[in-house]
Amino acid sequence: MSKRNSQAAKTAARERLRVERERQAKRDKLRRQLVVGGSVLGVLALGAGIAVAVVKMNAPTYWEKAADKPLVKPANSSGKNGTSIVIGDESAKHTLKVYEDLRCPVCAQFEQTSGETVQKDAKDGKYKISYTMGAFLDDRLAQGQGSKKALSALGAALNVSKDAFVQYHALLYSKDVHPEETKDDFGSADKLIELAQKVDALKGNKTFDSAVRNGTYDKWALTMDQQFTDDGIQGTPTVKLDDKPIESPQAMTADQFTAAVDQIIGKG
Repeated sequence: MSKRNSQAAKTAARERLRVERERQAKRDKLRRQLVVGGSVLGVLALGAGIAVAVVKMNAPTYWEKAADKPLVKPANSSGKNGTSIVIGDESAKHTLKVYEDLRCPVCAQFEQTSGETVQKDAKDGKYKISYTMGAFLDDRLAQGQGSKKALSALGAALNVSKDAFVQYHALLYSKDVHPEETKDDFGSADKLIELAQKVDALKGNKTFDSAVRNGTYDKWALTMDQQFTDDGIQGTPTVKLDDKPIESPQAMTADQFTAAVDQIIGKG
């Protein structure tokens, strides 16, 4: 091979190597661009995901939305915001004030023991009953919404009639129905409607069913709970006759409850 041909071959080889290096450099550059682009897209996607999560976290809850709705007061309620539920002769001289939470097992104990006596005394005119229902157990137990949903359903029953309220109230506290405190059975509209079929005035009542499903009285339930708080109630059941407390009513027999009532009335 001549020196000329040898030199030409070397030159050609160097040229091929240069071209190949340029091609490799372009491929490396493209790869880096793709990696960076993919990373940017990943960051953007992650950012979008975080943004969605933040929006969801900051979105109002069901009950925050309910609090912003107009107040609908049940028929047969009284007071400025409908938070007074009076059972019996409103002109009765004496008033039995009852504070309860529908998830409260001790309230259930009181109602199962003395509930019928309380209603009979109101019917006989010994006193009128004024109920204020709270919903603090939903927050205290850090789970569920049974107190509020059951109270809203109780408002729907009150809207039908006071008798429907009394019967549904007794049913929700009854031994066969009332759940354990930690169970949120009353948090289901379907469950509350199913139970209502045991009350004649509510059985197949489409107006009641619709009110429970649509949360018509949710804002009223929240307003009632606020009244409960404003009254300074620390525990349930709290029972007062003419503002005089009846201590531990849940621990009394029906006869003992009657005796406690008669003693206060006698002193009055």
